[in-house]
Order: sequence, then structure tokens, then C-alpha cells
Amino acid sequence: MISTPSSPFTGGPRNRIIIPLDVSTAGEALLIVERLKGRAGMFKVGLQLFTAEGPGIVRRIMDAGERVFLDLKLHDIPNTVQRAAREAARLGVAMLDVHAGGGAAMIRAAREALDDLPDRPLLLGVTVLTSLENGDLEALGVHATAMDHAVALARLGQQAGLDGVVASPHEIAAIKAACGERFLVVTPGIRPAGSAMGDQKRVTGPAEALAAGADCLVIGRPILEAPDPLQALERILREIGT
Repeated sequence: MISTPSSPFTGGPRNRIIIPLDVSTAGEALLIVERLKGRAGMFKVGLQLFTAEGPGIVRRIMDAGERVFLDLKLHDIPNTVQRAAREAARLGVAMLDVHAGGGAAMIRAAREALDDLPDRPLLLGVTVLTSLENGDLEALGVHATAMDHAVALARLGQQAGLDGVVASPHEIAAIKAACGERFLVVTPGIRPAGSAMGDQKRVTGPAEALAAGADCLVIGRPILEAPDPLQALERILREIGT
């Protein structure tokens, strides 16, 4: 049975914020969850935390009543990605992702792993990392701008079965124009006024990203490195309208 999950980003601005748990221990991660639970729509478990703590941390966050975006950016041969996607879905996560650059066959394999589940996670494709600029792509042999490459990957991914993509704020409007408003765009590289850019290069503010059409925003360091993370999150929620 093919299932189509509803968007988790409805029901108010807080549901449009994803907090990345870019820490190395379960204790650190669960402390962040405890401080911010109920004020963010989802918590993101990425490579650092998952490598350190394994699937158990995903279950513990969900046991706390929170939704999880499992951000492992799967990228391998189709059979391997299909099996990994199935195991990720069995954890009960709300979203998981693959690298759209893995190609249509790989994306289709990931989607097929999910389609017979009664409550499947959303499947996203990572387009162009926000740490890359046009010159970086040229050095990799990609003779297209970040904008054009992200749109091309989004189109390919949509045709192969993605529910949406992860893309920088600069590509939101072009991806929505190419793929339609119902195709989700999850946006990292969000930096409120006064925040340091860090290793991100293609960034914008939260209100600007939502105005461009982003469905949700991944906001990490501006919140987690603030003296009071909850206060920093509340400021962003006021900016985008609670």
C-alpha cells in the first residue's frame, strides 16, 4: 500500500522550526530536547550524534514525545540505500534524507523501501550543501551554478519519488517554481540578524526564507550557542510570527 504522509509543518510557526542536535552524547542531546521541547516542530539527529549514540538516541527523543528528522544523507548503491532507508523508517522517524546526487535509481529504491509502510516518513533529497558555492561545484566538475544544479536535482528527485528537498534559502523560490508548491523545501543556512555565518555560505534570515516559500527551517548554532537557547528560539518565533 502506498502511503502519503501529511506535512508535519502545519499548525503554527513553531512546527516550522527544526533543531539540529549536533552534539556527541545522549546526555547533551536530551538536555537540549528537554529545554526546547514543545517550542520546536522537530529535532534533527545527524551524523555526529548518530555515530556516537546509535539508533537508541532516536528512540529516546521520540519517547520524550518529540519528532525526529534522521539526517544521515544516505548515498550509496540503490540496494544498500534501500535497506538503510527501511531500517531508518522502522525507528519511527518523521523524516529521513538521501543525497539527491545519488541518482534516480537510488532515490526510487529508497522510496520503494517506505511505500508499503502504514505510516511512512517523509523522504527528502539533499541538493547542494550550503557550504558550497559555484566555484566549489566547478572544482567538482559540475558546470552549473548552485541554483541550476539544485533545481535540476530537485526535479530529478521529484520524478523519482522524493517528497521534497533540503536546499539553501537562495534556491527556495526556483525549486518551488520548478516542482510546485506542494513539493517540500527544508532550509538550512538560516542566520538571524547578528549571527555568525560559520561554515555556511548561502544563507539568509528566517523571515526571508519563509517569505521565499520554505516549508521549514533548520536553525542550529544561532539557538544552541546562545547564552539562553530558549530565549533565542522565542525571539525567532516572534520574528516569524507565533
